[in-house]
Amino acid sequence: MNKLLSFSQKYSAFINFWNIKYCSLSFKPHVCRMLCSAPDVATKNTSQDFSSIPIDRIRNFCIIAHVDHGKSTLADRILEITGAISQNSGNQVLDSLQVERERGITVKAQTASIFYMYNNQKYLLNLIDTPGHVDFSNEVYRSLAACDGVILLVDACHGVQAQTVANYHLAKSRRLEVIPVLNKIDMKHANPEMVCKDLKYLFDIEPDSVLKISAKLGSGVSAVLDRVIEVIPCPQVNRTSLFRAFIFDSWFDKYRGALNLIYVLDGQLNVGQEIQSMITKKVYSVKNISVLRPAEQSITCISAGQVALIACNMRNSKESIIGDTIHLKNQKTTSVNTFKPQQPMVFAGVFPADQSKHVHLRSAIEKLALNDSAVTINIDSSPALGQGWRLGFLGLLHMEVFCQRLEQEYGAEPIITAPSVTYRIVLKNPKMIKQLGKDTLELSNAALFPEPIHVKEYYEPLVKGTIITPTRYVGEIIGLCTNRRGVQMSSINIDNDRLLMNYIMPLSEIILDFNDYLKSVSSGYASFNYEDYGYHLTHVVRLEIHINNRLVEELSRIVHASKANNIARDIVTKLKEQIPKQMVQIAIQACVGGKVLARETIKAYRKDVTAKLYGGDVTRRMKLLRQQTEGKKKMRMFANIRIPHETFINVLKR
Repeated sequence: MNKLLSFSQKYSAFINFWNIKYCSLSFKPHVCRMLCSAPDVATKNTSQDFSSIPIDRIRNFCIIAHVDHGKSTLADRILEITGAISQNSGNQVLDSLQVERERGITVKAQTASIFYMYNNQKYLLNLIDTPGHVDFSNEVYRSLAACDGVILLVDACHGVQAQTVANYHLAKSRRLEVIPVLNKIDMKHANPEMVCKDLKYLFDIEPDSVLKISAKLGSGVSAVLDRVIEVIPCPQVNRTSLFRAFIFDSWFDKYRGALNLIYVLDGQLNVGQEIQSMITKKVYSVKNISVLRPAEQSITCISAGQVALIACNMRNSKESIIGDTIHLKNQKTTSVNTFKPQQPMVFAGVFPADQSKHVHLRSAIEKLALNDSAVTINIDSSPALGQGWRLGFLGLLHMEVFCQRLEQEYGAEPIITAPSVTYRIVLKNPKMIKQLGKDTLELSNAALFPEPIHVKEYYEPLVKGTIITPTRYVGEIIGLCTNRRGVQMSSINIDNDRLLMNYIMPLSEIILDFNDYLKSVSSGYASFNYEDYGYHLTHVVRLEIHINNRLVEELSRIVHASKANNIARDIVTKLKEQIPKQMVQIAIQACVGGKVLARETIKAYRKDVTAKLYGGDVTRRMKLLRQQTEGKKKMRMFANIRIPHETFINVLKR
């Protein structure tokens, strides 16, 4: 009894200590929310704050910039100034993914709803931090659909870069207010005057309107928030009409299913109401509504002009569709039509390392596709790698990040084949046209390409590339672009030291290593951005790989006729290194039609059949060698060359 009493006293003392130490700390709301009674209080206060904010005191904006110009750092300072996070919360708070931490780049656009006092009035600011790399431009595009203005962030050291130009024109095409901000003015090599001249020349932005800040030190950030309230208009929405919103982001939660980030255009939504998708026509009950501050906080209702996260038992990417309009059940309304996902430009096969893990990889791809609407999924198969999928991406980095997230977030082990682009084929065979019901095909898999005698024309995708570089590297860059079949469209001097060039280039020439070579020849100073330029007539051939005169379909690929010889030599050399020696000689050939462009030979294992001879006549030695040669020929006629599974993986994957 004494022992039980002693334990009870100790437990009571611990509870009292916990309440005194943590519950009394009103300046640590993230600690208080961990306690039993705190979530109800936080939810009630947050709901009251949101419901009391009128439309004219709401600002929806995002930060756009080139890579490494300080978007995430500026977002950190804004969150600290508004009290959303504490001063010691760390760097790049909104970059929550492991891949973002490892690579040091923003991959996903992240939202935070914050409060800011201006002229003694409380304003609700919905901030979206967007990626800067061209491969994640879809994140920027969908984020702008929920914004009324943008902060255009420019590095005061490096100035305007290629993605800066692309993002500015993207914002202007949606008629959004642009707030120009120069970052890193505290750096030793900062040159604000020169950058302001570039902004005036390229975008007609007056130097007097450009704010100069240091996001790292926090200087001038308050002026940015003031400018946001003064310049960016309030949302053009209607709270008196029936509820209508659109989905601009989603992700998967293993307990709640698909979570949808919505922007409310009209009316109001409460927990427990039933909503309906305009695309799928399915009806869902709203289980939970929360706002991101940046951590989730539950609220009971959301009104027009605001951004919120809803959980309603959606389960997969086929139900939760980015850009879909949602409304109340049986309510007649019109579609928003403010956002359409960008079309993928790079395709690659994704296969499980072991077919026993096929179901697990399929589930991981479907869940991750919820969070990345730019990825397209089609079923694919390979005799060497088994059943898999052919996924479409916006670029090579997009593909790498997606597959890295599959490994890190879902424990999958995908095998990724070499990326390719989609070619458009015009057929001339009447029988094939009648069978298919069309005369045009779009294919990215070389194994499915029809024979050349059935094809009238080939078309390949082109892109319009924008390169900004110091003038001293122009010669090397022109040589690089010419070697990649690029055609220069224009060249503009930004100032005395930098040049802006536009090139029309085949997409297949830039997806693999163009950016790496560009950075190499320009010592890292040149920047590159591209956009779709449609399909144009080309001359491509199907490069086939034969091993001992047998076609290996899964190693075939489509290449431009002018590059066929070089690529053929590279493939056969790589295969020679990967395929192990066998009892017979192996001939590796790369062919186009009936012409052999490159060949390598793997010598057979050779047994010393004369080892048992100790002298004697030379004819005995020659007889044994002749018998061995004839046996090798006979074996080669009937041998089935086995290529190890690892060889296909090493050759096919990037």
